[in-house]
Amino acid sequence: MSTIAIKNVTKAFGDVVVLKDFNLVVGDREFVTLLGPSGCGKTTMLRIIAGFEKPTAGEIHIGERVVSSDKVFVPPERRGIGMVFQSYAVWPHMNVFNNVAYPLRIARRPRGEIREKVERILKAVHLSQYASRFPSQLSGGQQQRVALGRALVAEPRLLLLDEPLSNLDAKLRESMRFEIKEIQKAFGITVVYVTHDQTEAMAMSDRIVVINHGIIQQLGPPTKIYQRPSNQFVADFVGKVNFLRGEVKNGRIELTGLGQSIPYDGIYTGKVIVAIRPENIFLKPDREGTLKGRLQNMFYLGDVNDCRVDIGGEVIRIIADSITYEDLRENQEISLHLRDFLVYEDDGKDDHTKIAT
Repeated sequence: MSTIAIKNVTKAFGDVVVLKDFNLVVGDREFVTLLGPSGCGKTTMLRIIAGFEKPTAGEIHIGERVVSSDKVFVPPERRGIGMVFQSYAVWPHMNVFNNVAYPLRIARRPRGEIREKVERILKAVHLSQYASRFPSQLSGGQQQRVALGRALVAEPRLLLLDEPLSNLDAKLRESMRFEIKEIQKAFGITVVYVTHDQTEAMAMSDRIVVINHGIIQQLGPPTKIYQRPSNQFVADFVGKVNFLRGEVKNGRIELTGLGQSIPYDGIYTGKVIVAIRPENIFLKPDREGTLKGRLQNMFYLGDVNDCRVDIGGEVIRIIADSITYEDLRENQEISLHLRDFLVYEDDGKDDHTKIAT
């Protein structure tokens, strides 16, 4: 079984603690993404799993085997893993076939086995027709497929990917997301994926681990991470969101400085912060909405109408249906209908760690 158990892992570089009491279990054949901003510790965690870094404290188990602890350290080449880096790291003097075959040749596998396995992998990553080409003759996406094929050819129990798509253009990045996911399903392997791109994480993952300052902020499937973020940091980092301060009074939240309120029957009293996703606000040219505002400007993006609306001194973002671009006009007085929102306790600090309800 290709499971991973990370137990109470802490990692410090001198006086700087980059991971603190990190705990995570990754199931067999699961696709788990470590998501967070630059410097949050996600790549360090991946390197610890791979064996390129030793934890300051804690243990790493791969399957039933302890690969890192205060008494045990198994080097990367003996952990049964494949790894794909942000840089393609393909050999420029070798053609595609030999790049992918390299791990098997190092392991001194028979020539017939090497050919059989390499041809199978090249077919899986859609590179069969490029087997004799050199990296300089390939696009960025094709080079990334070479790196992926090389990681898979030795049939690893575990595949680790460190921001492998960040150097690709937007359309190619999108297509590669689905290819990697399909390859993972086809080979039945466990994947730990590192990215700062929340769209990548949402599209590919069975579960997402949101990290900030070396601490897990939330762990769960993409739907839960997006729809019910556990705190303001997660709400802000995963997707787009408007934050409005207010105070709970008589079954409503009076929005600070706006002269408007919204209905509320949750658990909080006193000062709160309201989080509203832009797509959960509907614009209508009537006077019967939850909030009222003035359409400041609109940006037609083809599939959506990206709007900014002044609701009395605070400008919020609204993602509306593209057809509204023809129906609305700038400076128009409009109503805002809220489909959903979250409420966080407000202690006056912008630490983004309060739990929502």
